[in-house]
Amino acid sequence: MMASREPRGAIAMTEIAVVLAAAAVIAGTIAIVLAFRSGRSDGGQLDAMDRGQAELAGQMKAMSEANAAAQATLGGALNDRLDAIAKTVTERLDTVSQGLGQSLSTSAEKTAGTLGDLRKRLDVIDQAQKNIVEVSSDLSGQVGGLQDILSNKQARGAFGELQLNDLVADVLPPSAYEMQATLSNGKRPDCLIKLPNPPGPIVIDSKFPLESYHALRAASDDAARTQAERQLRAHVLKHVGDIAERYLIPGETADYALMFLPSEAVYAEIHANFQDVVEKSHQKKVAIVSPTTMWAALNTIRAIFKDVRTREQAAVIQKEVHVLLQDVARLDDRTGKLLRHWEMTGEDLRQVRISTEKIANRGERIGSLEMEDTEPSEGDAMDAAERQSPLAPPERPQEPVALRDVTRDHQSS
Repeated sequence: MMASREPRGAIAMTEIAVVLAAAAVIAGTIAIVLAFRSGRSDGGQLDAMDRGQAELAGQMKAMSEANAAAQATLGGALNDRLDAIAKTVTERLDTVSQGLGQSLSTSAEKTAGTLGDLRKRLDVIDQAQKNIVEVSSDLSGQVGGLQDILSNKQARGAFGELQLNDLVADVLPPSAYEMQATLSNGKRPDCLIKLPNPPGPIVIDSKFPLESYHALRAASDDAARTQAERQLRAHVLKHVGDIAERYLIPGETADYALMFLPSEAVYAEIHANFQDVVEKSHQKKVAIVSPTTMWAALNTIRAIFKDVRTREQAAVIQKEVHVLLQDVARLDDRTGKLLRHWEMTGEDLRQVRISTEKIANRGERIGSLEMEDTEPSEGDAMDAAERQSPLAPPERPQEPVALRDVTRDHQSS
């Protein structure tokens, strides 16, 4: 601020000097003009002109000197100001450079850390992608293997039997079912649930009409769809008829059986669009079930097994309860005897306590008799005097000691 004020003051002084010099020049010029107008002689005019020129030259010289001094002052001030500005600019540039360097260093560190994290995440993503590729390849192989299994009728049947076996084994105990049991007619269903009569053993057989379902899903026009529906209906009803004919034996199995479909999609398609097939299966006493409905049916069967076992054990439970009641009655009788024994023991203890009290009383009386045989002490004499005082109440005549003791023993006994 001081540096800016000094150049401004120097400039102001220079301007004042220049104005004064210009004013002197103007005044000299006016004087010369007035001298010409005053009508002086030529010599006087020349002298006046010479003097005016001399004065004008002196004023011009003074103005020039003042201007030079002002320029020198202004140059020095400007140099000082430029030096101050340069110093300030240099300091600010240094500060800005330092701040910029720190900011760039911090930004570089953050950028390096971010790049490191990004590299780690990219490595994780690469590893996950490799795992996904491996899983996808494994899944593709498994899907291909599953397609191979489902494309073969025998392999597809084994797949359905295995799924049925897993469902039954997860819900029922091993003693409640038998896989591939042989009936009296020589037929062997996939599973036989050993329920007691009624309803009797329930037959479960696995069927998987997959070709007809695929043909139905792949139908591109109405004609192909109608043909696929006819084929699927015929296959399902054939399976239902085979189960009803082979596995429903009166007196040996229950009067209904279960046809297990390993696919929820096939089950949903039949129950959604083939109500006539479902009704005909009910008429033949064959219920079509999926893995989900099969699981619910097996849980119901397990509840039935629990009820049957409870009923079988009811007689044993009643017998054990009867024996338990006898034990309770015996315990009550023995408790009563023990209570009476404790009552008799308490009575004997009370009698013993009475005898000990009698013995203690007799000992006290014996001690009192010994005191009466001795001479009376001063205290006894004073007590006798108080009893004989006219203010004391009359003393009752005392019984003889022997008579008093006999009377007390008689009362206590």
